[in-house]
Amino acid sequence: MKFAYFTHSLASCWNHGNAHFLRGVLRDLIHRGHEVIAYEPREAWSLGNLLKDHGEAGLDIYRKLYPELSSTTFGADADLGEMVSDADVVIVHEWNDPWLVAAIGELRRQGARFTLLFHDTHHRAVSDPNAIRQFDLGGYDGVLAFGETLAEVYRRWGWGDRVHVWHEAADTRLFHPPAVETEREGLVWIGNWGDNERSAELETFLFRPAQTLGLPLEIYGVRYPEHARETLSRYGVTYRGWLPNAQAPEVFARHLATVHVPRRFYVDMLPGIPTIRVFEALACGIPLISAPWSDSEGLFNPGADFLVARDEGEMVRHLTAVCQDADLRRSLVTNGLAAIHDRHSCAHRAEQLLTILETYGAATPTEMSA
Repeated sequence: MKFAYFTHSLASCWNHGNAHFLRGVLRDLIHRGHEVIAYEPREAWSLGNLLKDHGEAGLDIYRKLYPELSSTTFGADADLGEMVSDADVVIVHEWNDPWLVAAIGELRRQGARFTLLFHDTHHRAVSDPNAIRQFDLGGYDGVLAFGETLAEVYRRWGWGDRVHVWHEAADTRLFHPPAVETEREGLVWIGNWGDNERSAELETFLFRPAQTLGLPLEIYGVRYPEHARETLSRYGVTYRGWLPNAQAPEVFARHLATVHVPRRFYVDMLPGIPTIRVFEALACGIPLISAPWSDSEGLFNPGADFLVARDEGEMVRHLTAVCQDADLRRSLVTNGLAAIHDRHSCAHRAEQLLTILETYGAATPTEMSA
């Protein structure tokens, strides 16, 4: 089949977590023998910020480690009909302009023969529902939602069995343990500061526990305003700035453990949806300790795949145990890797997508060996 995916950006992962998952899924589809083309707007916000901060060199790692992938940019004057004229499947991500979402839906309404899906990987459907409702999805065949609680929102909006739960996952072609183990020390956290959605939680479950134990802590990410950097300095945290996501495995490989601190919306309003950082960390074989979140869909086995700290004191105790107990570290790594390899890789999600498409009558050619 030929897939056309309209993303905010495939090239840039600057504050664009969906790029991580999308790269892995599209690459897997390519290795299965499908034709894939990615489209991204000419002036994507994420790519613009990456280039402003790092220039063209900021794209070097992506280009080196994802040689199969590329994207085509387009503007408001693009001939969308021509762009998707021979596509079997078109998927449009929610981080696109309403005019684009509507225009592609109109093509489908007018008789275009591709299967058209809308892909939602954000909390806006509950935190700012009007932002999603402005999208005209009338021409769409179905919705891909990255968690059951988000899918339920679309069901309430009338989508019924045309909404499909499609979780994110780890690209295990890239995210895996190091071939050769070297000395590990301290903690690492990879995440963006954003809009103060978890600033208090970061102090409670990361900054203070690390300071209490005297553990070195390195942080990678973007959108850290001056007051955030002052907070990091006050706690003795080393701030490293933006990290190309493709380099995360080598950063994880240098550290004893990492911590998951979900944004408030994913704790309070969209429980059961982990961020992609959970999948990627477990795939890299690094022990993970999480702040509270409800694994309501049973994606993992909390307590075995990773540890969960209900409060600051328990986070201190868990970090102490992980640092001091090599058997515990090995157990967490083994269980976490098994969870990813058994059910949470991008290959699993590509297979699930193909199964979903079969329900719409999309044909599946003989696959190439991966």
